[in-house]
Parts: sequence; C-alpha cells; structure tokens
Amino acid sequence: MPSVRTSSGATAANSTSDELDRLIHERIRLGIVSALAANDSLTFAELRDILKTTDGNLSVHARKLEEAGYVRVTKGFEDRRPKTEYRLTPRGRRALEAYLLQMEGLLSVARDALERT
Repeated sequence: MPSVRTSSGATAANSTSDELDRLIHERIRLGIVSALAANDSLTFAELRDILKTTDGNLSVHARKLEEAGYVRVTKGFEDRRPKTEYRLTPRGRRALEAYLLQMEGLLSVARDALERT
C-alpha cells in the first residue's frame, strides 16, 4: 500500500497498515466476521450464500477464524441433517472493531490527501 503523508509529513498509511489484522483483512474472512457481527449466528449455508463462495473456500477461511478464537463453531443435526452454526466471539468482535477503526483512520488520511489536491 502506498504511503500517504499527513500535513505533518508523517506516513500514516504505512504505520497503520502494518498494524492491520491480516487474518481479518482477507476478503472472505472479513465477510465472515462482518456477517456474524450483524447476526447472532449464521449457518454454513447462510454464510456461503451471503458471501457467494464455495463450500471449500468458506470452510478453509472459517477454520482459520475458529483457530484464532474469532469464531465459535457448533455442529449438530436438525431434522437428521448436519447443521454447522457460526457465532462471532467477544475476541472476534474486538478484533473487528479494532480493524474497522484502523481502516477508518486510513480512509481519513486518504480523504484529507485528496482534498489537498
């Protein structure tokens, strides 16, 4: 990501982007945590349909979030059919909030730079 200089000459974009949670920053994983932040829980099929992704892709990314403690997975059966349900953990919610604050900071710096040109 190119650096953007603030009015003081600092390169805010570089310092902030280094701090971004790379786990959340990936498109599918950002979609998963965002969808779960807006819902109490979602099933595998619901997430797959929301994100318009394949079963395999969703499974890999959801597992990474689960391993990091950002998502809790519950497996069970409903009407004799397997049902996998996902919930955002408090740790995942905090990570998403921090990520969004960092992105807002980057956007603010970029907007300021555009206004000066």
